[in-house]
Amino acid sequence: MHRRLCLMLLCLALWPLFAFADTTAAAAATTAPEANDEDALAMLGAVLGTVFEQTPLWGWGALFLGILGGLTVGKIVSSVLNGFGKRLHDQGLQMRGVLFEAPASPSSLLCLTIGIQFGLLSIVMPPEVAAFTQSLLKFLLLLSFGWIAFNLVDLIDIAIMRRVEESNSKLAAQLAPLIRKTFRIFVVIVFFLFIAQNVFGVNISAWLAGLGIAGLAISLASQDSVRNLFGSITVMLDKPFAVGDRINFSGTDGFVEEIGLRSSRIRTFTGHLVTIPNMRFIDGTVENISARPFLRRTLDVTITYDTPPEKVEEAVQIIKDILAAEDMAAPFRLDQRPPRIYFNDFNSASLNIAVSYWYFLSEELGHDWWGFLAHGETFNHRLLRAFNEAGIEFAFPTQTLYLAGDPARELNIRARIESSGDGSGQP
Repeated sequence: MHRRLCLMLLCLALWPLFAFADTTAAAAATTAPEANDEDALAMLGAVLGTVFEQTPLWGWGALFLGILGGLTVGKIVSSVLNGFGKRLHDQGLQMRGVLFEAPASPSSLLCLTIGIQFGLLSIVMPPEVAAFTQSLLKFLLLLSFGWIAFNLVDLIDIAIMRRVEESNSKLAAQLAPLIRKTFRIFVVIVFFLFIAQNVFGVNISAWLAGLGIAGLAISLASQDSVRNLFGSITVMLDKPFAVGDRINFSGTDGFVEEIGLRSSRIRTFTGHLVTIPNMRFIDGTVENISARPFLRRTLDVTITYDTPPEKVEEAVQIIKDILAAEDMAAPFRLDQRPPRIYFNDFNSASLNIAVSYWYFLSEELGHDWWGFLAHGETFNHRLLRAFNEAGIEFAFPTQTLYLAGDPARELNIRARIESSGDGSGQP
């Protein structure tokens, strides 16, 4: 990476020299169309000869001291910044360390440029040479700041890697290098365009128009791929689910096996593998079942209508005692959601006791879906045994028929009439 950067900087440094040579050759061709290459070299020698003739000796000494001072100060500043950065890295402060290390190497070029600028103040140059020199120094100055911006991309890289470590997501690990490279390419492109327009006076409007048309064509041809990529980024940033989670999305209920750059794969309970494009997660509703903190069980315990009130109270207390047992109450959080047991209704064929409790999930304690089912089974067995021992009958749908000539029904009606009257049989 550093070799490519040095090659790029060398090309950029040689660009002004070629531009100056082309300008000199064009001027020579304008003044004398019949001039050859020897005439151009002679003109360049004449210009440089003027610089050497008119500049005093102390001026060259000032230029030498400016260059030497720039190199020295740059070396000192670079060493100090690298020292601070390394110390912060050793302390675990990665981002602060990058803030010091990023400008360390570019500071040498920046100080050298400033030293040359001060040294050239004592050099007598023709206007065209002075303009070329100022353009070159401006280029080196902007190159220093562009180099610093390029190095500061490491801050984004550190932030992304921290997020990857926290999420432990394969998708985030795949996107991290892509985002880092994208930011660096963006910085390089912006730097080239800025230098071309502000230093060398290149009209970049036509370039931008061409890039805009090309970008529009590419976006129209690959809009689904772009949407899937943004969907992947949304999944990584919002983290609606992770690999291994059970989710329900658009009727697909299963476990997430893989999150890719284009799509995600879900294994349903029937064993089928469903592939869903990531762009659908942008405007869809994802139900993350694995993210629930607890499971709620609600059931109705029904007993027969001929159960005495004392037995109804005993039935409610039996349920409370079962749920209060130490092994049964282990998955509960009594301070947040204690079990609720109430004799709450008279059904058409039974007396109803409503029971609700919350089974809190915990990977450390092994409280999961299967543990919830085992917990419910234990509760059912204990409730059945306790009701049988207490002589409390569970209700089931029944109907009672009374016949017109039934002697038991006649006695019941007569007894009610006698008890409501004066004993003579009259009300």
